[in-house]
Amino acid sequence: MALLTVLNLPGAPVSVLPGQTLLQALHAAGHDWMHACGARGRCTTCRLDVISGSEHLAPPTAAEERYHARGRLALTSRLTCQAQLPEGNLIGRVPEATQLPHVQYVVDSGSE
Repeated sequence: MALLTVLNLPGAPVSVLPGQTLLQALHAAGHDWMHACGARGRCTTCRLDVISGSEHLAPPTAAEERYHARGRLALTSRLTCQAQLPEGNLIGRVPEATQLPHVQYVVDSGSE
């Protein structure tokens, strides 16, 4: 089973089912997550800063590649509405710029 741990998001790691995007898994686990374009890969508000486990992610989608090429998405970030985790464990964090005001984020040390 694939697991997503978001260091600064309270709660247990999130199970990611095959074929599910990270955003779908987060929503299924009851988490509210910014996604201004409605999860269509047209913005970068749903991004996740990846700390470790990027090798387990499916390759970046065309939308992610466009944002990477334009410098609007760091190479260490992925769009949760696009990224899939077929297997393994992924650790990341919600960037400060896309944190929702009504969610109580955990202060993390910046490392695993």
